[in-house]
Amino acid sequence: MQVTEAVTGQATGPLAGIRVADFSRVLAGPHATMILADLGADVIKIESLDGDGTRQWSPPVNAVGQSTYFASVNRGKRSVALDLRAPEGIARARELAATADVVIENFKPGTMEKFGLGYEAVSAENPGVVYCSISGFGDAAGKDLPGYDLLVQAVGGLMSITGAADEAGGEPTKVGVALVDILTGLNSVIGIQAALRAREVGEAGRGQHVKVTLLGSLLSALANQASSTLETGKSPGRMGNAHPSIAPYETFVAADQQVALAVGTDGQFRRLCEVIGAPEMADDERFANNPARVAHRVELRAAIDERLRAKPAAEWIDELTAANIPAGRVNNIAQAIDLAESLGLGMVAETPSLAADGSTQVLRSIATPISFSETPARYGAPPPELDQHRGAAWL
Repeated sequence: MQVTEAVTGQATGPLAGIRVADFSRVLAGPHATMILADLGADVIKIESLDGDGTRQWSPPVNAVGQSTYFASVNRGKRSVALDLRAPEGIARARELAATADVVIENFKPGTMEKFGLGYEAVSAENPGVVYCSISGFGDAAGKDLPGYDLLVQAVGGLMSITGAADEAGGEPTKVGVALVDILTGLNSVIGIQAALRAREVGEAGRGQHVKVTLLGSLLSALANQASSTLETGKSPGRMGNAHPSIAPYETFVAADQQVALAVGTDGQFRRLCEVIGAPEMADDERFANNPARVAHRVELRAAIDERLRAKPAAEWIDELTAANIPAGRVNNIAQAIDLAESLGLGMVAETPSLAADGSTQVLRSIATPISFSETPARYGAPPPELDQHRGAAWL
């Protein structure tokens, strides 16, 4: 667990001194800018007068009454509300963009240009700016398509490989979190950091326009599934929890709950067979190597399930782990967080925040998974209230 300190004095972290004008909202962009804030950047969240829409996405709410959805991706930032339909609002936004190292936005392509805040306009006044645009399908033929995570999971192929197989009565299924938005936020951070480095080493010190799309982020994350499709011309289907190229590599049923087995080598498989009391399976020609096990996946699963049902999951996991066989129970999110804490990963950050009644509350959020030996991430400020920092001297 990482307990934060109040924001005082000079900012710290690997991105200390980097100023970010954040025009993004909802998830992909805010996730990117929260990472930048965690790493020490000064992030100014520029919101509409109504605020980021996720402020209203509740319940649930945190200890100070904020939407937990909003709070999940907006810690460490400062909020300024501007009306970009009004001249004074646009003028203030241009001032902020002119002083920023990074500008990030995820409006529909062309919207920022209408405000005079597009890349060409901002870079003309601020040549060193790294300007990141996030869109669903790019700013060319796909510029008018709506960029929603569910839609991209559907048209991008992810749902086609997620869920139980047709013969098991399954249907295309979305992932249980807006994964495409999260991936896009991560790619945005990578692009921004690379552009900052290019600016640093370039002779002219110029920034550049970084563009990231939801569809592109998803396709790049399909990894082996996309590679096999390109090479074979055949799209994979849904297999539930099974793996298309490895077996046994899925969930199995113990006496009381499911157990995940990730057996990736013949040596691991032989040890598995010994632990479950069926050493002869390792020499069965149907299971002697991975290609054979993949070809006889159904028989293999039935044989393993039969033996695992004899004991509770916890007993099997202890025995399998002792034999250096990757195994674990299927946790819920609370159990997963507890596991990380028990392993000393420090994945829970605690940030003091003032509630409406003046009391100090501690907000808990998931910390960045990146650790630094010299410049650790910081969690110095809670998610801001709407327009909390208007008129502050640093603006």
